[in-house]
Amino acid sequence: MTAITVTPCTGPGAEIGNVDLSQPLSDEDFATIRQAFADHGLIFFRDQTITPEQHIAFAERWGDINVNRFFTPVDGYPEIAEVRKEPDQKTNIGGGWHTDHSYDQEPAMGSILVARELPPAGGDTMFADMAAAYDALDAETKAKLDGLEAVHSSKHIFGGESAYKDSGDVGERLHNADAADALDDVVHPVVITHPLSGKKILYVNPAFTLRIKGWTPEASLALLGPLYGHAMQDEFVTRFEWKPGSIAFWDNRATWHYALNDYQGERRLMHRITLEGCALAA
Repeated sequence: MTAITVTPCTGPGAEIGNVDLSQPLSDEDFATIRQAFADHGLIFFRDQTITPEQHIAFAERWGDINVNRFFTPVDGYPEIAEVRKEPDQKTNIGGGWHTDHSYDQEPAMGSILVARELPPAGGDTMFADMAAAYDALDAETKAKLDGLEAVHSSKHIFGGESAYKDSGDVGERLHNADAADALDDVVHPVVITHPLSGKKILYVNPAFTLRIKGWTPEASLALLGPLYGHAMQDEFVTRFEWKPGSIAFWDNRATWHYALNDYQGERRLMHRITLEGCALAA
């Protein structure tokens, strides 16, 4: 019988206890963690000490690794992306609500983020539960969303004319704008059926969703704006306080996240591995 504990957070997510990720996991222990990931879409580990090799090994237990196109890789480990902010840099990466890789035809399954260097205070990450946000919509709104599709893109974030273009302190931490500009925009259902849990998920986000397919930008904003405001409510959100040895593993199909930028003058370094996903369906 597994000794692993699963403790739900007050908001979305659960903390996984009594496990050491520097050691190989038994099939039983892995099944317990996998079920918690399916149930909550977001799991946290505390007090872990893992090497880059062990980070990669844990990720590979879940599936193929997506080698990030835009983030600077950790030296010697192309599978691991740096999420870094130096003391003299004002703008952080991920400082707004978003869903990683919704701009891909087969969006990433999830990301495993390991704390490497933390500021003395600040730098928390907010996570929002898109299954709970969908469930809380009224019947009229759910009916309106049924069958709609949305267009997603990376160009305005990572491309040559991106929002980061004039922000040199971010631009130097991102690369390969040509790859973003070469990517075709993609279309996903506004409401998906989660491939692991079977839950209905609200699958649009403020960063990468451009518009509703076939709608004008104005009409799209009139629908999407209230949806975004709804999903940002405190009842759907967990604020995760990073500490040395903390690891967060979130499901990109089931959650949004937002890296708070409240630690000016301090360094924050995280290592992220992203896992390949699959096509999404309503």
